[in-house]
Parts: sequence; structure tokens; C-alpha cells
Amino acid sequence: MKLYNTLTRRVEEFSPINPKRVKVYTCGPTVYSFAHIGNFTCYIYWDLLVRTLRLNGWSVDRVLNITDVGHLASDADDGEDKMEKGAKRDGKTVWEVAEMYMNDYLNNFRALNMVEPTDICRATDYIKEDIALVNELDKKGFLYDTTDGLYFDTSKFPTYADFARLDLEHLKAGARVEFSSEKRNPSDFAVWKWIRDGEDHAMQWEYRGRMGYPGWHLECSTIIHEKLGEPIDIHCGGIDHIPVHHTNEIAQTEGAFGKKMSNFWLHNNFITIEGQKISKSLGNVYMFNDLAEKGYSHMDYKMWVLQGHFQSERNFSFEDIAAAKQRLLNYRNFAALRWQKDATDMNDIRDVIKTQLDNNLNSAGAFAELDKSISKNVPDDAFVKFLDDAFGLMIEETTPDIPNELKQKISDRIQAKKDKDYVKADALRDEIEAKGITLLDGADGVIWQYAK
Repeated sequence: MKLYNTLTRRVEEFSPINPKRVKVYTCGPTVYSFAHIGNFTCYIYWDLLVRTLRLNGWSVDRVLNITDVGHLASDADDGEDKMEKGAKRDGKTVWEVAEMYMNDYLNNFRALNMVEPTDICRATDYIKEDIALVNELDKKGFLYDTTDGLYFDTSKFPTYADFARLDLEHLKAGARVEFSSEKRNPSDFAVWKWIRDGEDHAMQWEYRGRMGYPGWHLECSTIIHEKLGEPIDIHCGGIDHIPVHHTNEIAQTEGAFGKKMSNFWLHNNFITIEGQKISKSLGNVYMFNDLAEKGYSHMDYKMWVLQGHFQSERNFSFEDIAAAKQRLLNYRNFAALRWQKDATDMNDIRDVIKTQLDNNLNSAGAFAELDKSISKNVPDDAFVKFLDDAFGLMIEETTPDIPNELKQKISDRIQAKKDKDYVKADALRDEIEAKGITLLDGADGVIWQYAK
């Protein structure tokens, strides 16, 4: 199995630390608002990663974090905490906001038929552990105090710029972060924020006799250390995380524990909608409810995402999701053949599909190979299960055998045609199609298919 590793900027052979188990960490959502369809793109790709690892015989220990505190509005470690922003907007407490949007996220996560993570960890459940990590960083001389927080001195971590290929010499104050007179370097970042006089912040904890809360980057280092231990095999996230969030995670973790954080880093690209960046002001923010109103399911969207590659920028359009919906219907009707004809040997096709997935998660290539095979093969139950294990598209679940009553009507229609009773044959076809089943008359006989 080969994966593109952001750490080295090349495709590399993947080999886990433990030959039987793979440790994977996925940066999760900040639960201050409803997640739109674009937010779920990365989780669909990382679900494909988990499924491909399992196809290779590895067990997967996967941790997903939920950010419910500390994610500020800017990378400059200033501005309003996003949870506070959501609470004021909705007229709820930050705890109510976190619970509501986390549950909505998880409901959609499960509706997308994702493999359930081993652990789902809320940032607010790890404050004690956060403080222990801050103490460790301070003991090793990485931190300094300012009026608004404890900051990591990036000049004391010599490899800070390596991961994102940052040019620190030419990083101007205000270019990536808003420079503060108290910060020693523009790239320094807060690991713990102090509550300042007059600041209204509902989530706060006592540390060193003062009230405060953890910086956004801290939770990932803490949770990985507590749940998986360093180094992990694979760390996943969006490409926007490379220059700041993941760079800071590496500095914290490797500075505190003296161990490599992760052997592989995978980053997904983003989607645009109708050629434009997703933005509320443009009116192109779609939720799954919006898709449902237009006749598209969670599985239709998952099919659309998997038709592309996690490293490629994608453009979403309703024309394209309509094509994905049809492709998924084609696969379901291919699976339905197992109830009607004798299966063919598809072991070679199975191997080809797996080879494509092992090639840096090339699901698009896997679907292309499957498309070529469905017109001349009939799957058995095992092959249909393999497809669902590989892609999680619920093909097996959505292609049950039809009731005996419908089978009898199909037989009666075949007989009516033989008897040249075309009025009866057409009437039976109408009855069958009213049940969502279409009939195809071919040289090899009649087969039934799902209409939608």
C-alpha cells in the first residue's frame, strides 16, 4: 500500500509501526455551527483510508477529536472563540451549542456509513491532560508568559519550519499572523490563553492561580498522547492545517515528548461549489437536508466524493451529483443480478480494485475498473460485501431481493408475452414499475432493476 506523505512530499510505501494495528488520528470539527457538505469531504476520504487499511488485514485504532473550546477566529491567537460566537448567535450556552452541533455532525457522519472511530474525544474532556502538557513544555523551556497567554517560542524548536516549508526569515509581521509586541517571533503561538479583565468567556479553568483555556492546537497533541501514544502511523487533516495547526502540533508534541509525532501525514484538498468558494454570502452553502430536498441522499454525495481523489480540488455541481447518483444506481442494479443469475468469478476484478485503492487511495481508478466489468459479470454475495467493505456505499443493504409477489408478476408477464396477450403484459409491467422496479427484455431473458 502506498500513500502520499506530506512530511516527505512524495508517495511512499506504507508500513505500520505495529504489524497488526495502525494508529490513525483525524482532526475533527469545531462544533459551533452546522457542518455543510464540504466539511464532510475529508471524512469520506479518511473513511476510505480506514477501509483500505482494513482490506490489507490491519486493525485500525482511529481517534477523532471534537473541538468544543479554544478555536479562535484567527490564526493570530486572538479574536473570539468560535464556540462563544456560536452561543451568542444562537442564544444558547456554549455547552448547549457544542452538544447540538456535535450531535448533528455525528448523525451525518453515521448517515454517510463511516466506520465508527475507536474513540471520539471532546477537547473539554482533556483539560487536566492539557495542563500536564503545558507544564512539560514549560519545564523544557519552550514557553514564555504574556498578558494574554502562554506562548510557544518557535525559535527554540529548530525544525519548526520544516513540515510546511515555511520561510521564517521572510515571514513579515502581519503576513501570516498579526504580530504582537509581546510575541518574540511572528510564528509563536498560544498553548494556553488567559482570561483578561472584562473578557466574557464561559469556558474557563484555573491554572497557576489564573483562569484560562487551552489553545486550539493543544488538544490534538494531548489527545494523541493520551489515546494513541507517539509516534502514530497516520495523521489526517485538510491542507489548510499544514502551515499553522499541524506545524504547531508537531512543535508541541515533539518538543514535549522528544518523539516523532507521526510517520505519515495525509491532507485533503477542498471542494468548490459551482466553481466558487463555499460561502454563506454567495448562498452556496448546502447541507444534507438541502440535497435531500433535491432528491439526493448521503450515499449519492459519498459516491460523488469518492469519484475524485483526496489530493485534488473538486468542483461540486448538481449535474455531477446526478451522474454520481446514476452510477451508484448502476452498481446497485449490478448487485441485484445476484438474485437473478448465476455468479461469475470476479476474483480478478476484486484484486484490480484493491490494487487501485492501495495506490494512494485511487477510488476513481477503482470505479473505472468496476464500470468495465459490470456489463459482463454477475456478482455473488461475497463480491457485493467486498464493495461495501471497500467503499461503504451500502450497496448490499439497498439491494434486497424483491418479494415473491413481484417475482410472480414478472413470470406472469413473461407468459402473457408468450401468449401474445400484450394488454395483460403491459398492465403487469405498469404494476411492477409502480413498485419501483423496471424490467429489461434482453436476448438472455428478462431481468429486473431498481428504478431509483
